[in-house]
Amino acid sequence: MGVILVGIIVAVVLYVIFAYNKFVTLTQRAKEAWADIDVQLKRRYDLIPNLVETVRGYASHERETFDAVTSARATATQVHVDPTGITPEQIAAMAGAEASLTQSLGRLLAVAENYPDLKANTNFLELQRELSDTENKIQAARRFFNGNVRDLNIALQSFPSNLVGKQFGFKAEEYFEIEENSVEREPVKVSL
Repeated sequence: MGVILVGIIVAVVLYVIFAYNKFVTLTQRAKEAWADIDVQLKRRYDLIPNLVETVRGYASHERETFDAVTSARATATQVHVDPTGITPEQIAAMAGAEASLTQSLGRLLAVAENYPDLKANTNFLELQRELSDTENKIQAARRFFNGNVRDLNIALQSFPSNLVGKQFGFKAEEYFEIEENSVEREPVKVSL
């Protein structure tokens, strides 16, 4: 009887260690995934001034559009999400800032439609290609983050791992989602 009891205690302790380490891994993966999003957003923010300046050289009278892009970029770069303590409010603020920036970039690219010389400009085409590539990487980083958040949240809601997760204070994370009525859900119509 004593051997069985010791065996059960050992099994429970091993399970708790395994579950705890699983939560640590899932939490670290979510933080890493958020860092990937942050890297891609920084790349995007770095490309935008070059794109604005290239278009500005051709369309100097489109001041309102340039100001909107510059303002949206400034707002987006000021939103900071601490990967060690991501909150739903931080995720919502980042999603809103990114939606606004995407909308203003769409207007900037639409301005380029009116300038055939700009559309043929090598710098503009390269910047547009890099921006498109960056947007794809941002989407992939969002999917990676949301996948890791999903795995963490499932583990926190599944029995018996939820008992271990709650005992050690692990918290569910929020998905990085686009706002339901966001302009980002609408396709940007740009034909070059």
